[in-house]
Amino acid sequence: MPEKIKVQEIKEDTWLWLVIENPGQNEQFLGQVDSENNISFIPAFLEKEAGLQGIHLLVRDKKVKFEMQAIQYRDLAPKLAEEGFFLFVLDAEGHVLEKITPQRQEA
Repeated sequence: MPEKIKVQEIKEDTWLWLVIENPGQNEQFLGQVDSENNISFIPAFLEKEAGLQGIHLLVRDKKVKFEMQAIQYRDLAPKLAEEGFFLFVLDAEGHVLEKITPQRQEA
C-alpha cells in the first residue's frame, strides 16, 4: 500500500497532474462527484504516469478529447476554492492519498 501523503507535503509549489477536457478550446478540469458524500471534486495525480494509468477509473465522456496537464497547487487552489470543489490527490489505482477541502485551498 502506498505511503500516505501528508497535508503539509502539498505545498504551493507542488506540481499536480490533472485531466483537462477539450485541450486548447473550452478547456476545463475533469470533475467527479462522490454521490455518497455529496462532494464535487477534481482528481489530481502527483505524476503524469499515475494519471495516465488512473484515467480509466474516472467517469468521463469517452468522446471528449483529454490530456494530462501539470499545474502548480498555488495556481490551482484559488480556482477550486472559488467553485467550492474539493481536490482529491489519487494514485494510479484510484486510492485517495489526500483530500483537500475548499477552505484549505488558500495557497
